[in-house]
Amino acid sequence: MKNLQPGDKIAIVSTARKVSSEEMQSAISVLQSWGLEVVLGETVGADFHQFAGPDELRRNDLQRMLDDPSIKAILCARGGYGTARILDHLDFTKFAQNPKLIIGFSDVTALHAHLYKLGFESLHAIMPILFPREGSEAAIESLRRILFGDEISYNAPIHPFNRFGTAEGELVGGNLSILHTIIGTRSDFDYSGKILFLEDLDEYLYHIDRMLVHLDRCGKLENLAGLIIGHMSDMKDNTIPFGRNAYEIIREHTARYNYPVCFDFPVGHEAHNLALVCGRKVKLEVGESGSELNYI
Repeated sequence: MKNLQPGDKIAIVSTARKVSSEEMQSAISVLQSWGLEVVLGETVGADFHQFAGPDELRRNDLQRMLDDPSIKAILCARGGYGTARILDHLDFTKFAQNPKLIIGFSDVTALHAHLYKLGFESLHAIMPILFPREGSEAAIESLRRILFGDEISYNAPIHPFNRFGTAEGELVGGNLSILHTIIGTRSDFDYSGKILFLEDLDEYLYHIDRMLVHLDRCGKLENLAGLIIGHMSDMKDNTIPFGRNAYEIIREHTARYNYPVCFDFPVGHEAHNLALVCGRKVKLEVGESGSELNYI
């Protein structure tokens, strides 16, 4: 991955839910203040039900940015749903000749997984739709630091569910629901020896349990090097309560393993969503004073 320089072009496309050009203005202003030239894709402003245009338009828009060597990074405008619908029809041949960071989170987890399977790094980070959100300053700054090659070190406070230890491995993960749905597809990958991070939004607690059971039965949790749990936001329950919150569910399904586990890491659907490079080797240290994550 090449660091960005002032004057470089960064594209904004929407691989999933629709966005307006007005909703992109805050992010455009910030990116321009960093010295970057912003190129808007045809999907910005496109409207097809809840999507940013039909599958063909979203696929062609992303493909054009993947193929264009003058584009040095690609920001996905927002999540929602729809990225997985276009993955299997993308051609990464020209992208492989001039790799660039693809940035986003939530539904974009499917694209991160696909890129990791192909051998490329990508960036799990705040998306343009969320730049105006109150409290997002640290998330935006972490994106800038990674794009321009600044050193990154993250800390998380102590959490009573943490399991102490130190681990090294490639960092993978993202949205639990998306990772769950790509198991068995061509975007799926081996979790063994990896440091996995998970986050999710607006799920029923029994869904969280069901997905953790599935990941565990598929062997995804057994051979991790380490586990990082981020935001589990706006969880829902049934009339008859499930009886455990999201963190308690995750602790239950990982209790028999020995790798370090960090809970309450600042990644996910809250405003404090720090940028993480998927596919890059990291060192995770979980101890009595909290957790620390550093790139190696």
